[in-house]
Amino acid sequence: MNAATRTDVRKLAMNWEAFRGIDHTFSNKVSGEMKATSQMRSGRCWGFAGLNLLRIYLGRKYKIKNFEFSQNYFMFYDKLEKSNYFLENIIETAGKETGDRLVMHLLDSPIQDGGQWDMFVNLLMKYGTVPKKAMAESYNSSNSSQMNKLITRKLREFAKDLRAAIGNGSSKKEISTMKEDMLSTIYQMLCITLGTPPEKFDWSIRDKKDKFKRFTDMTPQSFFKSHVNINLNDYVCLINDPRSFAEYNKTYTVEYLGNVSGGNIIRYLNLQTEELKKYTIKSIKADDPVWFGCDVGKFFTRQYGVMDTNLFEFDKFFDTHFSMNKAERLDYGDSVMTHAMLFTGVDIKDKKPTKWRVENSWGADHGEKGFDIMTDPWFDQFMYEVVVHKKHLSKKLVSLYNAEPIGLPPWDPMGSLAR
Repeated sequence: MNAATRTDVRKLAMNWEAFRGIDHTFSNKVSGEMKATSQMRSGRCWGFAGLNLLRIYLGRKYKIKNFEFSQNYFMFYDKLEKSNYFLENIIETAGKETGDRLVMHLLDSPIQDGGQWDMFVNLLMKYGTVPKKAMAESYNSSNSSQMNKLITRKLREFAKDLRAAIGNGSSKKEISTMKEDMLSTIYQMLCITLGTPPEKFDWSIRDKKDKFKRFTDMTPQSFFKSHVNINLNDYVCLINDPRSFAEYNKTYTVEYLGNVSGGNIIRYLNLQTEELKKYTIKSIKADDPVWFGCDVGKFFTRQYGVMDTNLFEFDKFFDTHFSMNKAERLDYGDSVMTHAMLFTGVDIKDKKPTKWRVENSWGADHGEKGFDIMTDPWFDQFMYEVVVHKKHLSKKLVSLYNAEPIGLPPWDPMGSLAR
């Protein structure tokens, strides 16, 4: 007690024998890793992880030592599209009371920073992307809390106005005009806080051999199509949901979860954990990094960049056993997906994975210059989602993924957004 009242319990309960046995060498690692990025004080990990995946392929294509896409550009249109998505849902549910659980859910966090893989795909397919130099970070993209609060306040006000207008018998055309005017206000707020997105730009690089190249008069869409040239619709999102009602080899979606109205819905194929590992390993061995989502706050030390279920001996420290399994933690609100990152390596011993190399987006001042380690037992307990190219899956699994999904309610744990 004397120690714990003055010190972080994690420092006191750390199992140093477990920590000493961890090293940053891996039997399999993808090529083209670049310097770690930093999402700063924002919840954009899902976008950072997606853009970090794409930059590996861009780097290989042009033999670039380091590169970043504009995470601010990505954020701008995510906020704009989430605002429209929110207003559309408010119009759809205008006949319900404000105390209805769905309406309360919609009003809770209409434009939070977090997201899912399919939301990333929607934005890139619609708006393309730009190099970081074309739309650099602003204070509010790196410190998003206050901007989010003010835009959320405005959106709730707009929700009140739309519901009142619908209640008073306004026509669909009048409601549509109201919504467009509201989005103009949100656009202005975003331009003031994040800057105005570029419509055209030039891009110049020097490759590893110091050869200079310049590309001129590009749009974000043409840059994505010509220089990235990856069909994001070819990627499949696999989850592990072990709850009793969740069937394996079934596809699920989460109602009222998304960002781009009319875009791809959230879609997951539920598989056992060993299957997630199998296709992640297959991807890494094929030199393909893997986007993933996990509950990063459990048994993790940020300073050393290690995720390991043996890392903290909380049971011994408090003389009590924490006994819930993965399904029970989901059922009782003790664990959800909270963070998205990138797998860039795996260490395989005797044909089994022992640990995983993780590219985080929290800067270079932790782990191995921003790269973390996830032990395989940690994967079993706190990994929820991986995204792999369909070429690594059987035709049967791809067909299952494309089947009509089973809907989960908006507040289901599988609707948690990575931040």
